[in-house]
Amino acid sequence: MTVPANADPQGGPAPSSPGGTIDLKLLTTGEIHTNGSIPAGVGNLIAGGIFVGSGVKAQQVVNNGPVTTYGTNDMVLDNWGNVRFWLAGQSVVSHGTSGIGFVNFGELQTLIIQGDLATYGEGARGFNLYDGTLAYAEFKSITTHGDGSIGIQTSKPFGNIFVLEDVITKGGRGNSLVRGVVVQLDAHALSLKPGTSGKEIIVLGQVEAQGEEITALDFAAPASTVEFIAIGGQQYVDESSTE
Repeated sequence: MTVPANADPQGGPAPSSPGGTIDLKLLTTGEIHTNGSIPAGVGNLIAGGIFVGSGVKAQQVVNNGPVTTYGTNDMVLDNWGNVRFWLAGQSVVSHGTSGIGFVNFGELQTLIIQGDLATYGEGARGFNLYDGTLAYAEFKSITTHGDGSIGIQTSKPFGNIFVLEDVITKGGRGNSLVRGVVVQLDAHALSLKPGTSGKEIIVLGQVEAQGEEITALDFAAPASTVEFIAIGGQQYVDESSTE
């Protein structure tokens, strides 16, 4: 199927549209490869590997195989519903522009990604929490390669975010799809936006931005909005704070 460049989804259902409900006990998947074939520059359409839409109440989502997306705006894993436990047992990878690794707009109790999370396209963030709620998220590692591809970005309350290895970004400034609008972002490794609050962020490895003149940390929301931050075994202390 070819998606027209002027596609307008306003008249059709969206992942967040009100509708019926599904009570899902267990969703399991094997290996997934997908390309949504969305033309470059389209901001009002997304595709992806696995979507949990609004109206879905899922007890468990288990990905037994790797999940890989290749197209523009191809999210790898995307939650708009209510999920108690989501386990990705192998790699989570995107190759396309604005192909985000994991997106949460819904209610998510526990997320565990046991394989490497990697993105390669421009504006392809690793993990973002722009809406909804999150109690606990655990990652093996997060690596982004493209310009504008932030590693972790939050703007909502959460409980705990835990990374066993590193969060590394390799790009500079570039375009990224944010809430249906393409904006310019720097490829920070860890970004806290206004609205963020949380119990703890712990990264056992390094938090590093390798792009020229890109800072690893972008705290538009003060670090104090998270009760405890530790990187590489050391507690982060915001030296600019007056508290």
